[in-house]
Amino acid sequence: MNKLALVGGRIFSDYNLIEDRTLLIENGEITGIVEPNQVPADFEQIVVNGANICAGLIDLQLYGDGDDLFSAHLTSASLQRISDRLVRKGTTSYMMTLATNTFEVFQEAIQVADNFKHDALLGLHLEGPFLNVKKRGAHPADLIVKATKENIKELLGEHNTVVKMMTIAPECMDDDVLEYLKSYELLLSAGHSDATFNEGTKGFDLGIPTSTHLFNAMSSLHHREVGMVGAIFNHPTACSSIITDGHHVSFEAVKVAKKQMGERLFLISDAVAACTQGIYQHVLNDGYYSLPDGTISGGAISLFESVRNIVQQIGVPLDEAIRMGTTYPARLLKRTDIGNLNIGSIANVIIFTSDFELQDVLVKGKLISH
Repeated sequence: MNKLALVGGRIFSDYNLIEDRTLLIENGEITGIVEPNQVPADFEQIVVNGANICAGLIDLQLYGDGDDLFSAHLTSASLQRISDRLVRKGTTSYMMTLATNTFEVFQEAIQVADNFKHDALLGLHLEGPFLNVKKRGAHPADLIVKATKENIKELLGEHNTVVKMMTIAPECMDDDVLEYLKSYELLLSAGHSDATFNEGTKGFDLGIPTSTHLFNAMSSLHHREVGMVGAIFNHPTACSSIITDGHHVSFEAVKVAKKQMGERLFLISDAVAACTQGIYQHVLNDGYYSLPDGTISGGAISLFESVRNIVQQIGVPLDEAIRMGTTYPARLLKRTDIGNLNIGSIANVIIFTSDFELQDVLVKGKLISH
């Protein structure tokens, strides 16, 4: 039986900041927040000396870590290494993402992921192939295709259990095809899109709940045609991820977006890995990755570092920054058991200092060395 008490920290959970209390964890779940003198005798106490305690971070878009780019190394060993390293960096739940590729690579990735189990892996996020070639970014133009019911079925099969999220360009998808895709119960995200304001708004009205890396690879805000960015800003429910490495999007633009969107904006790392083979050859620059031709192609920071940046560079309060990496992505996933420290939730927890030094990570109540 695993019983832990985290003593002396500042506990952040959803909209609550609880100080001078102790977080109780038993059998992998949060079981209580109590006064320090109420800790049961059989709990092991960990004194955190005023550090911040919050739920483990949730990253809905990343492609690899270290030297492991999943699309180039489609093995369970690669997934294991990626998952273990992410956990040590504070990301306790994530979507393994694949950018536009051949159907063969997608299907092989689905098979590998279907036979792999890790507490941190939520499923696969397919960023493509149903995108707009005009906003392809680092995605190969010849592998971007128009969605049909037939090729969706070819890609996802009859009974999809692994692919949990997909980025699509709504203006490139017929209404009946979008309805068919929605039957797979994926988290759909509008991205790599050249949509007009009306096209983007229609996509959100038809049930696309979120969008992919705001500002990047989408029609920009112009004063006569506000494009996809304007559709996201002005829609009452449309959410969006954003990359806060200071390279994909300037910190000033992040500040504007946060003022416009409030709780509809959440964080992703968009992290890739160094790779010299296959379709995506990522070269590390000063703080981000690019293709050999210079096209920006992915992030080089963790989600924990993204939270730090939005506090230190944007001025977002710490509790709100934490929600952008926990509460809001969990809400999109319709998960109430992760992204918070409420009683009954899974005990995925990170502990970090006021100057953003990550001290400890717990997954299902077990301390992970990092």
